[in-house]
Amino acid sequence: MFDIGRTLLAAAARDRSSLALVDGEQTLTYGELAELATRAVTLLDGLGLQAGDRLLVVMQNRIETALAYWATQLADVIFTPVNWRVKPGELDFFLRDSGARAIIHCGAAADAVAASELAGGLPTVAIDQGEAFLDRVSALPPAAGLPRASADRLSVLLYTSGTTGPGKGVPRSHQAERAAGLAHVAQNAYLSGEATLGIMPLYHTMGVRSLLAMALTNGLFVCQHKFDAGQSLELIARHRLTALYLVPTLYHDMLAHPSFAATDITSVRKLGFAGAPMTASLLARLDAAFSPDLFVNHYGSTEIYTFTTNRHAPKTPPSAGRAGINSEIRLVPLDADGVDDDVAIGEPGQIVARLSSDEAFSGYWYRPDADAKAIRDGWYLTGDVGYLDAEGNLFVTGRIDDMIISGGENILPTEIESVISLHPGVLDVVVVGQPDERLGQRVAAYVTAAGTVSPQELDAWCRQSDLADFKRPRDYVFVEELPKSPVGKILRRLLVAAE
Repeated sequence: MFDIGRTLLAAAARDRSSLALVDGEQTLTYGELAELATRAVTLLDGLGLQAGDRLLVVMQNRIETALAYWATQLADVIFTPVNWRVKPGELDFFLRDSGARAIIHCGAAADAVAASELAGGLPTVAIDQGEAFLDRVSALPPAAGLPRASADRLSVLLYTSGTTGPGKGVPRSHQAERAAGLAHVAQNAYLSGEATLGIMPLYHTMGVRSLLAMALTNGLFVCQHKFDAGQSLELIARHRLTALYLVPTLYHDMLAHPSFAATDITSVRKLGFAGAPMTASLLARLDAAFSPDLFVNHYGSTEIYTFTTNRHAPKTPPSAGRAGINSEIRLVPLDADGVDDDVAIGEPGQIVARLSSDEAFSGYWYRPDADAKAIRDGWYLTGDVGYLDAEGNLFVTGRIDDMIISGGENILPTEIESVISLHPGVLDVVVVGQPDERLGQRVAAYVTAAGTVSPQELDAWCRQSDLADFKRPRDYVFVEELPKSPVGKILRRLLVAAE
């Protein structure tokens, strides 16, 4: 199998003139990108980086970030990206945990790097103005003997989103990354010359895979440094983007933006989402607004890129579909210690995925405790709860950690959220469990409203639905905005803690 560096060289050989990257007024074709990447390897060599070393990348989605990615892949250096909003203490954790030998960062992370205890002792490349950096790289000689990696070498070290800490390192090989990229192309029906919005962060599994998928199809990756719904719409119209792959929150914010109705979005024919469930209401609104040829619900993780896909998401809104082309999933009892038994059709269970998938990692970065918790007899325990219907379609109903136990009944929030989201007065909703002296936990709904709506109206809405009475929210809290992570995931733990 090709390594990832060879993937770029092959894209340039296939069509040197096709546009690879756009960042404001800066553009690079695949021929120019490949040429710059070979010269950027010389820069990495000058930092003292050797095969298998980690380069910590603290960058927004810029043309230089993509260049750093491709240079590491050619150099057999492990691309180790982290959130550019990082605090100095968090940065020290990533440096210590990854054992990074050098840092590259943009101006947005300059203060954190300057205040870090560990960063000062490492070779550092600071990027402020893109053209100056590209000129610097252009003046270097191309490195020899590229690509240096083989398919079994490590390509990236990604960090999961931590709920109580900075997260766990997920090392992924060139082979697993390329398999995931090819699966992404196939499962989203990408064709040669697609154009996508590069807003999912390149420190996140969705962002890295979007960049790789574009190279596999000689497609265009349009960089957006940080999310702004109005700017995203402008980029869609200006560059005639054909495919979007985003978390639901970003779609929600685009639809809610005042300029959405006046924006030409007709070029977008393929929608995909991942990272979190999408409510039935948002699915229907997006389907009506874009009328896409394909609308894919992609369910996966950093550890194993694809679990399942549903290529007709609006037609079967709760379903995550069936196993991806490199995947096998099962559902095991929630209280089981092992993975030997399957639950019956329609019964809730923990979703597990086979680790022999071409897209899978082989274990966490120096975290045997995390391996012991998540890996069992060749299966990866996702921590997600769901059920299978008679046709083999998966329905993800929530996280084990998100389960609400009220009066002895197990309640998963997504079913309730889907019902409430369909009320015309609701823009968004998240359901959590709050402490209750009698019930243990009571169901509470946090709502952003689309107008004037009362708790009594929403309670009546739930009563007339198929929702069981014990699942109805006992509290409705109206908020202007729901707490979100930098990649747009809802932070339920902050709502549970009433923060």
